[in-house]
Amino acid sequence: QVQLVETGGGLVQAGGSLRLSCTTSSGTFGRFAMGWLRQGPGKEREFVAGLSFAFHRTYYTDSVKGRFTISSNNAKTTLYLEMNSLKPEDTALYYCAADETGWGDPQRARYTTWGQGTQVTVSA
Repeated sequence: QVQLVETGGGLVQAGGSLRLSCTTSSGTFGRFAMGWLRQGPGKEREFVAGLSFAFHRTYYTDSVKGRFTISSNNAKTTLYLEMNSLKPEDTALYYCAADETGWGDPQRARYTTWGQGTQVTVSA
């Protein structure tokens, strides 16, 4: 079974930056679209960003637009989430997930494989 592994989380002050990475045990992400989702304390899991390799499109939830960037290396072996101007409300466990539909669009995505998550904590 394919596994996803996230790294890069940590503790940062408000206004700071972090870059999360996600790699797969299968080598590449293949036909899947990829997404980053998060779950904050006492909150439901929510979509953060999506990337469709097939349609060359990215998607972001409104609260991170202009601050976060989802990307991949050319070989499609590593997924990134560059996070700038971090806010305390960005504190959450961040998950990388594979979307089998290939769309990347959170309205159509179906996430079938998840990583274990990496913790991001933003202090005020």
